[in-house]
Amino acid sequence: MEDERGGAVPDSATFARTLGTLKREGSNVLLVGSEATGTHETACQRLAGATKRDSRYRLFVTDERGVSCGGDHETDCVHTIDYSSTVDDRTPLGALGIEVVETIDEFADDADGFEPSELRVCVDSLVPLLREHDPQAVFRLLHMITSRIDQARGMGHYHVPLPRDHDAVNLFEPMFDAIVTVRSRGGTEEQQWYLRETETTTDWLEL
Repeated sequence: MEDERGGAVPDSATFARTLGTLKREGSNVLLVGSEATGTHETACQRLAGATKRDSRYRLFVTDERGVSCGGDHETDCVHTIDYSSTVDDRTPLGALGIEVVETIDEFADDADGFEPSELRVCVDSLVPLLREHDPQAVFRLLHMITSRIDQARGMGHYHVPLPRDHDAVNLFEPMFDAIVTVRSRGGTEEQQWYLRETETTTDWLEL
């Protein structure tokens, strides 16, 4: 069976194994889909881990226009970076990247090294950055952040509430392990995963 992109559709066992690998080895996921704010929030809670009282380290990189993924409870293991002041096109995005990396480094020191998927990072969203900065500058920022998350064997997800075929999505796609499109149909929130390593796309799955 093939999907609309010409790739195979993985069966549930293969998909589950792939997700297990992404959790063990670290991963970065691009969340796309326009007009689906509530669905983005649901997907974010799943990827960041909905339970706050555990040992995971969570970093939320957002501004006041974010989808409120849960970064409003600051603790030693939860931190929020508000990039509102960094969106100005006069401010180099590298400063934001350095702040993200330094925060992850502080988490790593506190944890005495991360266990697989112990670090969870949410960037919400990339659209304000794209409005104020050249896409190539945003690309370099993402490369800095995704590389550090891979090194930590963490799990990062990045909200881009734009259509799957948007130019920005096509530009960023090579950096990510998976592209997840979210939507709401008939009151049901759904997700569809495109796994880059195997070039496979799942069916629409309920969130």
